[in-house]
Amino acid sequence: MKIGITANPQKPKAVELARQAVARVGDKADVVVSEETASVLGTGLPSSPLEALTADALIAIGGDGTFLYALQQTTVPLLPVNAGTFGFLAEVDGGSEQAFTSAIDRLLRGDYLLESRMKLASHVAGTHLPDATNEVVVHTSQVAKMRRFEIAVSGEPVGELRADGVILGTPTGSTSYALSAMGPIVDPGVPAIVIAALAPFRASPRTVVVDPLKTVTVRLMDPGKEGVLVVDGQGEHPLPGGESVTVYRSTRQATFVRFHPHFFDRLRGKKILPWTDVEPRGASHADLPTST
Repeated sequence: MKIGITANPQKPKAVELARQAVARVGDKADVVVSEETASVLGTGLPSSPLEALTADALIAIGGDGTFLYALQQTTVPLLPVNAGTFGFLAEVDGGSEQAFTSAIDRLLRGDYLLESRMKLASHVAGTHLPDATNEVVVHTSQVAKMRRFEIAVSGEPVGELRADGVILGTPTGSTSYALSAMGPIVDPGVPAIVIAALAPFRASPRTVVVDPLKTVTVRLMDPGKEGVLVVDGQGEHPLPGGESVTVYRSTRQATFVRFHPHFFDRLRGKKILPWTDVEPRGASHADLPTST
C-alpha cells in the first residue's frame, strides 16, 4: 500500500500532524509526501508535485481550502483531516489524537469507504479552468459595484439579473458559499447544478437547481465592466465585460475516504441543518422541556 501526505505549510498544527502521520504509517506502507510538505518537514522521504503524486490514498491536513486545492490537483482518494477553523469537508478531527491515530490505522487496514462527489468543469473563451468540487463564482471585480449577468441553460437565455455575482455550485458546494446566498442543501447523491445570485438587486435571493446534463452559461452583459472568476476559492481569473463562462458536469469526480458515510450526521455536527436535533430514542413528548 502507498500513502500520500500533504499539509498546509502555513499551519503549524497541520505540519505537526503530517509529521505524526509519517511516524504512524512507519514501515506499514510506502509513503510519498507533496513537495510543499517535504519542504517544511525536512525529511528524506520521497516527494512529488501534488499533480503527479500517485498513491492508494492521500491524507490531506489543513482546512477546506487545503482539501479543495488538493482535489484540483489530483484524483487520488482524499482523507481530509481538519487542522483549520471549520473543515466542513473533513472526515477526521485533527484536534483529537485518538480520532487521528484511529483514522490512520483504519486507512492502513483498508477499513474505509470511498465516496464519489460530482465536480463541475468550466471554460472561458475555449480555455478550460480547473474542475470545481464546490463552486464556480462569477463576481464583480470592484467592491460595491453590481454587474448585469445573463443566464443561459443549454445555450438558451433564460433570464438576466443585477447582482454582486452568481454562484454555480455542486451538491457538495450547496453547503458552502451557495448556502450563504440562501441556496438549498442538496444531498451529494443527487447530481445537480445550483445557480444562486449574490446580493441580487430588486429580487429575493432565490436559487435554481438545474439538470447536470445541461450546460449553464453566465455572461457579463456590459462591455468594459470586468468581473472575476473564482474556482473553489483558489485564485482569481479575470473575466472581461461581454465575456461568458460555461459550466457543466465534469467527467472527473472528487473521491473521499470515509469512515462514516452519513451525510446528515455530518451536517448536524456542523450545525447547518435547519431542523432541531432528533428526539433521543425511547424519549416521549412528556420528557421534552416545555416553555413557560
